Amino acid sequence: MAFLALGINHKTASVDVRERVAFTPEQLVDALQQLCRLTASREAAILSTCNRSELYIEQDHLAADAVLQWLAEYHKLSLDELRASAYVHEEHDAVRHMMRVASGLDSLVLGEPQILGQMKSAYAVAREAGTIGPLLGRLFQATFSAAKQVRTDTAIGENPVSVAFAAVSLARQIFSDLGRSQALLIGAGETITLVARHLHEQGVRRIVVANRTLERASILAEQFGAHAVLLADIPQELANSDIVISSTASQLPILGKGAVESALKQRRHKPIFMVDIAVPRDIEPEVGELDDVYLYTVDDLHDVVAENLKSRQGAAQAAEELVSVGAEDFMVRLRELAAVDVLKAYRQQSERLRDEELQKAQRLLANGGNPEDVLAQLARGLTNKLLHAPSVQLKKLSAEGRVDALAMAQELFALNEGSTDKPPQ
Repeated sequence: MAFLALGINHKTASVDVRERVAFTPEQLVDALQQLCRLTASREAAILSTCNRSELYIEQDHLAADAVLQWLAEYHKLSLDELRASAYVHEEHDAVRHMMRVASGLDSLVLGEPQILGQMKSAYAVAREAGTIGPLLGRLFQATFSAAKQVRTDTAIGENPVSVAFAAVSLARQIFSDLGRSQALLIGAGETITLVARHLHEQGVRRIVVANRTLERASILAEQFGAHAVLLADIPQELANSDIVISSTASQLPILGKGAVESALKQRRHKPIFMVDIAVPRDIEPEVGELDDVYLYTVDDLHDVVAENLKSRQGAAQAAEELVSVGAEDFMVRLRELAAVDVLKAYRQQSERLRDEELQKAQRLLANGGNPEDVLAQLARGLTNKLLHAPSVQLKKLSAEGRVDALAMAQELFALNEGSTDKPPQ
């Protein structure tokens, strides 16, 4: 059995390459089954996010080149182009890599928690596809345990370093009690989802989500008891909003100076805190010139992020040590499992020999044999049969000059235990 972890991520590949190597949710089941059918992979799982596409594989014999060839052909890339961005981890290194990924130690944002959920989804999809077996299944469970321990025993998850949290942190500095504030969130993507979660946790009284499509806004709003509206409804909502945070993919500004001026008049110049996380910007820069408006861009959030990141980097060293221990423990348990089949076969063989000798003894007793003689013969016969195969093999190994095997046999049978004699030189 052998483990492989291979793929590309934000450190090794450009956005263009990452987009081309990404798997859509609809592709995953078929891709996993194809991977196991066309390569030597007995078990497989695929993790595909905006920052990485990775394959986790169990094989009889490592064949990374064949897997890379399959990956290139599946995404219609040249093998050379893929090799330029790909990395391959084997055995212990593959185990450690998976645990580092799940713990957020290999993420673009150090310690971010979302990757663990994405890893669990990859495991669930692979189970659905029927490509998870006992070995990769054990590895995933060990990976989840290691990530949980990192979260529990280190501070790597504290002091969030996302721009979403930084935006909410600035809001807390301006409004002493967020529970009395209303928030307008523009967009419904991942960043706005994180913003909504942080605001909800801070007890913001009312949250409104404005998006180009009402359906997507509603899906996000339902998670946090918020209200969904269309972008066209922003002017009406603006007058009631103390906090405005925007992050869309629009190429043109969504919120202009005129709309904000009108809202301020209705608010009787009660301040509005605004954060424009989007690139290109969603809020016209001229809005920042208005009195009673506190406008921040994504660049203004860097100081908050940098300070929190510094504290996470201190915790990362402890997290790395936990991951290293977790990976080594898993490999030790795996090596122990490798002996189980041998021990099982040896026990079955021994029990068969025992039963044969026991049946002979029972027949002798039934025919009136002396019990003491029968017991002595049972003991001799069982001993001889148990020692026969090892004796034949040891003589053969000795004749072949396999001194290492003889030393291993001495250790295996604990022949030196309790002996005061020194082993022969």
